[in-house]
This record gives sequence, C-alpha cells and structure tokens, in this order.
Amino acid sequence: MNKENQSQDYEYLIRTEKLCKSFGHLEVLKDVDLAVKKGEVICIIGPSGAGKSTYLRSLIHLEEITSGKIFVEDKLFLHRKHNRTVHRVPAEQQKAMLLEMGMVFQRFNLFPHKTVLENLTLAPVLIRKKSKADAFSDATKLIERVGLADKRDVYPSKLSGGQQQRVAIARALAMEPEIMLFDEPTSALDPELVGEVLAVMRDLAKQGMTMLCVTHEMGFAKEVADRVVFMADGMILEEGSPKELFENPKHEKTKNFLKNVL
Repeated sequence: MNKENQSQDYEYLIRTEKLCKSFGHLEVLKDVDLAVKKGEVICIIGPSGAGKSTYLRSLIHLEEITSGKIFVEDKLFLHRKHNRTVHRVPAEQQKAMLLEMGMVFQRFNLFPHKTVLENLTLAPVLIRKKSKADAFSDATKLIERVGLADKRDVYPSKLSGGQQQRVAIARALAMEPEIMLFDEPTSALDPELVGEVLAVMRDLAKQGMTMLCVTHEMGFAKEVADRVVFMADGMILEEGSPKELFENPKHEKTKNFLKNVL
C-alpha cells in the first residue's frame, strides 16, 4: 500500500456521523454512525433493502448523501445538511482521498475490449501516473496473487464469473488503496464459484488490508471479520464481534434475520 512507510497519525481510516440518504420521500440511510480503523475487517450484514450498498456507494461518492459527515483519515471530507453542502474538501484533495478507497461491485465492470493485464494497468498509468513498466510489473504480481497468472492476456468474455471477480479485485488493488469496499462481491456468482473469490478476500484480510464488506456469506463474516454490523431499515441496529453477534444477538430483527439465513 502506498502509505506503509508513513506514520499513522489518525485514529480512523473512514468514519461517518449521522449519515442520511433519501431518494425523494424514501429514507434509505438514517443517521448511520460507523468508524473503521486501519487493518480492521468489518462485515455488514442485513436483509435486502437495508441500505448496505447505498452506504458503501456514499463513502466512495457514487451517491450524494442528504446529510451527515464523512471523515477520511480523521479529516472532514464532506458535510451535508438538508441536501446542501456545508463543507467539501478542494477538488484535488477530494480526488486524492477517494483514491484511498478501492471498490469491488456485485457486477465485475471489467472493460470487455481490454485483456486482464490491460484492465489492471489502465488506471494506474492514467490516474496514479505510474510508468507503464511499473504498472505492468505490479499488475503481473497482482494477477499472480489472485491465482490467474495463466489468464493475463485473456479477454473477460473468456473468463468464468469467479475469475472475472478476482480480476476486478486485482484491478481495485492496482490503485494501491488504503481500504477495500466490497459490495456483495459473490452475489452474482454461481455457488461453485463463490469459494475462489472468498479465498482471495481471506488472503487480503490475513495480509492486513482494511476491508468493509457487505456480504450474505455468513461463514465468511464469522471467520474473517473483526466486527460484524447488522443493518435494517437504513440503520445500524447492532454491532459486535462475530462471536457476540452470531451467538448472542440482542436486537429482535437481528435474531430473526440470523434465524432465517443460518
């Protein structure tokens, strides 16, 4: 990661206060407070329509929040009230802060006309201003890391869904983010392909990558998460260690959700 050798002078890598998002009269997020420390793996679980994906998209600025505050490395990135911007960092700083977040979506979103290697080198060269030689070298290592060394020069259409999602993870990592956001990365995959993607994510967690994962894979959340967050109706209703949340849930909606999915 690009800040390994710099001193860490912040408590939280990402933090939100009273984050709200409405689409017209529909409140999708209601006063969401969440703080993520460097190296922490947090899994967000909950029923469909809970606001989980919208929360991730708000962090990376794919959705404009209605109100609330977003902090990146303890610096106020955005403050909105009643659909008006109270504070936003300058454009260049905003771009730099957003580059600290890599996101992997439900759909792979690979460039179909680019090979695996080209998918990984395009953004580092254009946006991070890496030399082509460095981008090529780093991308080759990442392709090996996700177990696809023999697919380097293949186009996405020739890959399985699981392979495409592993490429999507490698592509996000190629930008050297400080935190990886995963939005149900296995939900579009056939069941037999889920394991290979989760294996890559487990490896990332072991290597200390900060991760915020929206997932329906309860086994993965139990095994890998430092903290599990349960969301329903646009709110965080409960959070705790995997042991606490899965073995002794407090909120009635958490209990009902786990009873249905486990």
